[in-house]
Amino acid sequence: MADIGTIGFIGLGVMGEPMCRNMAVRSGLRLLASDLDAAPLERLASHGVVRADLPCIAEQAEIVFLSLPSGKEVESVARQLLPLMRKGQTLVDLSTSPVALTQALANDFAQRGIDYADAPVARTRQAAEQGTLAIMVGAAKPVFDRIEPLLVHCASDISHCGGVGAGQMAKILNNMVLFQTVAALGEALALAQSAGIDGKAMFETLTTGSADSFALRSHGIKAVLPGIFPERAFSARYALKDLSYALDLARENGLRLPGAETAERYLQAAIAAGDGDAYWPVISRHIEKAKT
Repeated sequence: MADIGTIGFIGLGVMGEPMCRNMAVRSGLRLLASDLDAAPLERLASHGVVRADLPCIAEQAEIVFLSLPSGKEVESVARQLLPLMRKGQTLVDLSTSPVALTQALANDFAQRGIDYADAPVARTRQAAEQGTLAIMVGAAKPVFDRIEPLLVHCASDISHCGGVGAGQMAKILNNMVLFQTVAALGEALALAQSAGIDGKAMFETLTTGSADSFALRSHGIKAVLPGIFPERAFSARYALKDLSYALDLARENGLRLPGAETAERYLQAAIAAGDGDAYWPVISRHIEKAKT
């Protein structure tokens, strides 16, 4: 870490703020940060994080991290940074972005001698606070080796999935499988309750069988069953965005994914009903309403 004097962090939302804080506190490095909202910058100042604009971050930071809502924002910020950054620097996208966009941006930065890595994060806001996220990295091995000592301050599990784009692929498929699993749990709960079976007893029984899963124990029992879907968590709107990346990728490869399309319809229904900002397992509420 001796050759890294300053790092930059752009995007201080629900996940970005705790990641930035953990990186600043645990790395001991100088950290410059930027966000459209002043509030997280004010909170992070007490941890030594310095507010800076994009040109300042591009000039002073050896490694720059992005944690932004979607590929649209990633592309916008990356295009602003491209002419400002210089050979030998590294840009790391912690957001969930389309694979094709990731590879296109990496190519553009490579032409200027700037390394690019996709390192989307998985798990919950609590995991971000605790520094126990899972991070899936797509990068050349030397770039992965350079950024891993910083990522460990935010994550308990870091996987090098392959070259640029592989991290995004792993994250997109992880979420696709998760969304379909929770949709299945919502359907199971709706059917059980319609048949007069206690939902709590049914879910607890599933944990003893082959249907047991992280999704059941975390999303099913803690959110779907009690009907707890807070805002300022991973929303239905963001979930639909991530799922759309998977479905776009499937179409690009000539595949149709009926299970993912079903989850997409549930998410669309939740958003149309006004639950777009609620924690995404809220789809179970709309499965229950889809009775014939």
